[in-house]
Amino acid sequence: MQYKKLTVVAVSGLLLSITGCDAFKAKFTDKPAENVEKSFVKEVESDKYGKVQMLLPDFSQLVNDVGATVVNVRTQRENSKPNLFGDDSDSFFDFFQEFQPEGKSEVTSYGSGFIISKDGYIITNNHVVQNASAIKVRLTDKREFTARLVGTDPDSDTALIKVDADDLPIVKIGNPKNMLVGEWVAAIGTPFGFENTVTAGIISAKKRSLPGSSYIPFIQTDVAINPGNSGGPLFNLNGEVIGINSQIYSRSGGSVGISFAVPIDVAINVAEQLKTNGVFRRGQLGAVVQDVTFDLAKSFQLEHAQGALITRIMPDGPASKANLKVGDIILTVNGEEVSTFNDLPLLIGYTPPQSTVKLTVWRNGQTHETDVVLAELGSMDNKINQPQEIMPHREQTFFELPEQGLTLSPIIDLNKQRPEGGLLVMKAEKNAKRIGLAQGDIILSVGDKPVYDEESMRLALSVYANNNVAPIFVQRNGYEHFFPLVMKE
Repeated sequence: MQYKKLTVVAVSGLLLSITGCDAFKAKFTDKPAENVEKSFVKEVESDKYGKVQMLLPDFSQLVNDVGATVVNVRTQRENSKPNLFGDDSDSFFDFFQEFQPEGKSEVTSYGSGFIISKDGYIITNNHVVQNASAIKVRLTDKREFTARLVGTDPDSDTALIKVDADDLPIVKIGNPKNMLVGEWVAAIGTPFGFENTVTAGIISAKKRSLPGSSYIPFIQTDVAINPGNSGGPLFNLNGEVIGINSQIYSRSGGSVGISFAVPIDVAINVAEQLKTNGVFRRGQLGAVVQDVTFDLAKSFQLEHAQGALITRIMPDGPASKANLKVGDIILTVNGEEVSTFNDLPLLIGYTPPQSTVKLTVWRNGQTHETDVVLAELGSMDNKINQPQEIMPHREQTFFELPEQGLTLSPIIDLNKQRPEGGLLVMKAEKNAKRIGLAQGDIILSVGDKPVYDEESMRLALSVYANNNVAPIFVQRNGYEHFFPLVMKE
């Protein structure tokens, strides 16, 4: 039997269709079965170095209580299918193991899942069941069922399947937001086809963002996860599911102690819609954002480096209709903090289209609140994916800003996207080079002040003289970005 690696596509950039994360609501009809009342830990005392009390995890009771809620998911696929996850050299590997008998037209693949309702609803990963011609589920008591695919959501790597059964054991749903980095967790799954395998470790990080996964605030762990664990549950010491094991970082395809799980509140939110509608619909803000660095926060007179900085507003979209502007920094969505720009796709995207959200926005040194009615994700793709690149014609004159390390030339926009033009970067040195500016960049504004000649540039910079950092709005290859330009060394 041959092991084949699949990879997860790494997609650069964050195009907002911006999104958001509702707290999960357990709306499935069944009430969770009675679970253990306290953590699965043992207290140990030691007098060797004085009086010390330690808590050591005891996973045997956890496995005994929740092991039956975990299932093996076996799928059939055509052997000739293309690799949907990209080049095999990519370092993000899918857990999903394939055992491929030679000379067969189909391959059997193994993954995991867990039961969330007594009448047979099961959560697993989208990539476990994607393109499957048949899905089989095997319980710990050796019963096997043919499963029906209820729906999938590739963006959250979540799928909901259903078997015809009654009175099944079900998991208890936990709250991953209450988990702390360093806490013990355990995984149960089917690595390499070995059913009901238990591994354990700790939470290494939370809200981890991965390339191509804008809608998942991954839980990172050092739990030993391998191909076949995909779709299986990640348990806390109370026997509650807090995540779905989804990806590993590995150059070999095997576990190296870096694995990622989809938070269970995200998955349950998706599963609820899949159960009701068969599809998951996301909200969209109609803006593009970037992160707020320490220096950018200083340039915008913001006390802390937080929020999502708007760099483009889609015409006639929700953000435009709510009078949001380029340079606004979104601080909260419905009262929930936007710590980094990666939080925004979650907070908007997990809110249904046509919902009204309240945003707290930082503008001109003050906070403002505004209500936005969200569109549906995908409804503005033709506007978001098309950069409006300025086609500059450079004037013969140029001028220097030696303290900032810039040599600039006024331009004329031949496409008339910006009638006032902008300033073409002829040379970037010193401070300008350090922040990432380069020859060929077009400076459109300083803050919200358009610049088009030496006088307008110097006047716009003078506003930030006391702050010593100015937010420079730059277009490169048709896309816009803010850079924090230090005024003096």
